[in-house]
Amino acid sequence: MDDEDLGRADTGEHRFEAFRQAEALVENRRPLDALKALEPVLEADADKPSVQLLAGRAYFHSAQLKHAEQAFTKVLELDPSDHYARFVLGRTLQRLGRLVEALGQLRMAWAMNPVPEYQDALSEVNARVRLQEG
Repeated sequence: MDDEDLGRADTGEHRFEAFRQAEALVENRRPLDALKALEPVLEADADKPSVQLLAGRAYFHSAQLKHAEQAFTKVLELDPSDHYARFVLGRTLQRLGRLVEALGQLRMAWAMNPVPEYQDALSEVNARVRLQEG
């Protein structure tokens, strides 16, 4: 890092660039690198839903499921209407084996935005819950 980078390390421009870099890294399935890139953004803007959502996605893809759950829960505290956060929280809870909780989140996500991806996840978890009960 040169002097110019140090000078803007704490600026909004630097955080924006770091956020965009982290987004690209998540998309390219490099979640640990994404989390590293996202560090300055998380320190400065932890109360922004978009930042928590991106961190949650990176945690999810790196199998840090407890951290993912915390990030997605924070998104929903900040913006309860975020259907995608509900969907990925449901998927996180599913991977944690908490199927009934997952089912609740997936139902809400689907009710808010009835897209096929949400319906498929809802059907899958619903079938698993029925298998456990039966």
